[in-house]
Amino acid sequence: MKRTNFDEFENDRMIKDLANYKWGLFYFNRNDGRVMVPKYRKGMGWTLNFGNFNSYLLILGVILVLLIFKYLG
Repeated sequence: MKRTNFDEFENDRMIKDLANYKWGLFYFNRNDGRVMVPKYRKGMGWTLNFGNFNSYLLILGVILVLLIFKYLG
């Protein structure tokens, strides 16, 4: 069952758990309902949660917008 209403402590714990990273690079946690999460090291920006299907839709949307601008611009 997917939970999306974690408290801040649980969100930080999931981000720091290296088991939630594929190849040590991609954050993949199906239990975390957030699309964008802070990176493992604080202050280094944000990353996508590849365990959330909406991340793939976001990537596809960005690619489509870039293609539209390329061929219509």
